[in-house]
Amino acid sequence: MHPLASPPSPADPALVGVFDSGLGGLSVLSVLHRTLPGHPMLYVADSGNAPYGERADEFVTERTLAVGRHLVDSGAKLLVVACNTATAVAVAALRERWPGTPVVGVEPAIKPAVKASASGRIGVMATPATLRSAKFQRLLHAHGAGASIVLQPCPGLAGQIERGDLDSPEVIAMIESFCAPLRAADVDTVVLGCTHYPFVRRHIQAAMGPAVELIDTAWPVSRQAARLLGAVDSDSVPAGRVQLETTGDVAHLRSVAAHWLDFEINSVAAAPF
Repeated sequence: MHPLASPPSPADPALVGVFDSGLGGLSVLSVLHRTLPGHPMLYVADSGNAPYGERADEFVTERTLAVGRHLVDSGAKLLVVACNTATAVAVAALRERWPGTPVVGVEPAIKPAVKASASGRIGVMATPATLRSAKFQRLLHAHGAGASIVLQPCPGLAGQIERGDLDSPEVIAMIESFCAPLRAADVDTVVLGCTHYPFVRRHIQAAMGPAVELIDTAWPVSRQAARLLGAVDSDSVPAGRVQLETTGDVAHLRSVAAHWLDFEINSVAAAPF
């Protein structure tokens, strides 16, 4: 049994399992920790196979189920798929495999963007895999009617962010190239459709201009997780343990977490699968 899941007692807050293809899901973990401070959390970065956004759907599904198995076996009572690509491609398979475990996925915030946009011109920045997925197309059909939505695939951006240098010339150049078509389309709202992108939000904002609103989904995801767990707001609960695991470089994850997160991480280790 995983150390975060032992020894359990009926009064213990439920372990929340969170995963991403890499480090981008730390943006979701950060908000989850603020929303559910008393819950222990186990975050798995599948960095050895990142980024999912440029992988075949079959591979993404296989990895999603492998990570899901590890989190369930570790005692997770709720799974948060902090990866837009894994949600788009494989969240249905995850729910089918473990029907008794609630699963919260992330998806591009089309509905909030349509509501927020004054002009009805909206850009969506996401991985190629997210934009081509049937789940995203259904989302677009359900909530994008009446709006002019410009889809901007961002191949390579998540992988570049994964390197950890958020201010590198390569990151800034890629953001500029991906934002240029959105500026040309005169969008007033941009959906950040990958959990890596909030970490370079200020560069995207600079490229788009101060009048453009940027929208991501970390807070709605955390609120849904809180509802499913029946969590009650409290400032006095003891902080739950937070453990990070990776299929990639442990030292890199430790370094990135120290720079990107503003709360204590209890341990960083290699994922045992």
